Amino acid sequence: MCRHLAYLGEPVAIRRLILDPPHGLYRQSWAPRLQQYGTVNADGFGVGWYADGDELPARYRREGPIWADANLADLARTVRTRALVAAVRSATEGCAAGETAAAPFAAGRWLFSHNGALPGWPERHGPLAAELPATELLELTARTDSALVWALVLHRLRAGAALGEALAETVRAVAKYGDARLNLLLTDGTSIAATAWGDTLFHRVRPGSGVMVASEPGDDSPGWSEVPDRSLLLATAAGVTVHPID
Repeated sequence: MCRHLAYLGEPVAIRRLILDPPHGLYRQSWAPRLQQYGTVNADGFGVGWYADGDELPARYRREGPIWADANLADLARTVRTRALVAAVRSATEGCAAGETAAAPFAAGRWLFSHNGALPGWPERHGPLAAELPATELLELTARTDSALVWALVLHRLRAGAALGEALAETVRAVAKYGDARLNLLLTDGTSIAATAWGDTLFHRVRPGSGVMVASEPGDDSPGWSEVPDRSLLLATAAGVTVHPID
């Protein structure tokens, strides 16, 4: 399992989103409060963000724990962004290690993160992989369950699906092959789509500031709302809607 978050709103320094909150993503790497599966998220981390005037996101990913990275503090202090996805990783048993296995994954203008696991991976999920063209399987950047889920989402995005549609269709398809945990985050820099499927997900909207979607609240301030399990969340800077996934 992992912990992750997405932000959309007014420009803000990255550190205010992941380092400063008292129970934010940085602290969740060793002391998550609501994580049900695993206790430490030390198998890598990543941050993806959008700069003004550029629709293609930048990423900073590392193999080790977020608290051991000497460069993150300066980067997070000086870089400001209107949209971000960040994650700390607890690797699923049998999945590859390394920087390329750390979320967020990226393609074109999209950033993606998976908080969850596919029990029985990879043996149980051969039919899912078979749905993808061979060239897209060869593009997988890591031998992990999350990379496969990302490939399935990306295939739908490239076929013209909207963000929420791509996530919901992928969740339905993967869920047929076992009791998967599929909390997914996806953004194109202007909107966020997320699913709650097997683990916690929260959101908070601050009018005039922005919206945060996260595995768990980064602080105890009011305004956090839990997303019901088996739901799809859609967010823009103007607000959030939540719909059940059939």
